[in-house]
Amino acid sequence: MHYYRYSNAEVSCWYKYLLFSYNIVFWLAGVAFLAAGLWAWSEKGVLSDLTKVTGLHGLDPVVLVLVVGIVMFTLGFAGCVGALRENICLLKFFCGTIVFIFLLELAVAVLAVLFQDWVRDRVKEFFENNIKSYRDDIDLQNLIDSLQKINHCCGAQGPDDWDFNIYFNCSSESKSREKCGVPFSCCIPDPAQKVVNTQCGYDVRKKSKSQWDDQIFIKGCILALEAWLPRNIYIVAGVFIAISLLQIFGIFLARTLISDIEAVKAGNAF
Repeated sequence: MHYYRYSNAEVSCWYKYLLFSYNIVFWLAGVAFLAAGLWAWSEKGVLSDLTKVTGLHGLDPVVLVLVVGIVMFTLGFAGCVGALRENICLLKFFCGTIVFIFLLELAVAVLAVLFQDWVRDRVKEFFENNIKSYRDDIDLQNLIDSLQKINHCCGAQGPDDWDFNIYFNCSSESKSREKCGVPFSCCIPDPAQKVVNTQCGYDVRKKSKSQWDDQIFIKGCILALEAWLPRNIYIVAGVFIAISLLQIFGIFLARTLISDIEAVKAGNAF
């Protein structure tokens, strides 16, 4: 007579399919980001000439969308397949990457608080570089315009920062019609106008600075963002906490499933 030893360890279907559902959202979001990024690049002709990306000195927002899409797609795929196939390697990759991202976010938040002056200088430098490339990329242009309109600001530290752009520079060599002006997004909107006047910033900086505040925003966007943060600290903290909890939940599900799989394999080894 033969006696068989059965292990009581088993993989929880609850955790398995909950982790799968958690990751399918990541995967679908990654697909959406990738599709949007590739479509935007195809509209700008970048897919046929990648030098358009390397030739841009500022930020191409589409690159950020694609990077986020690739990360979400990869993590979602690894988590989904790892959960369904009970693959420990994929699950550890998913869990380790989420832990790394979580620690990176935490480190950035701490460093941003401890080294505010350094962060301010880097943001200023970043903004000025993007001002230089304002007319070189339509997505970058729309991003800067949206930032200036929403925050009622102009330039990094003020309207004179638009001298960094060759089209808005006040130098005598410039032949641009926008010379010594600012983008329309710097203009104070007129409630009576239903159509946006894209030429409202022309020649503004040829006037005395005392006259600027009648026509354009004179506060720099760095100062505007610094003023915005304390007013919305609870919203920012709430978003950060929500994202952190989602990441911790994913880590918990992955670690629990890995432990179940390892326990089953250990039981079957006897």
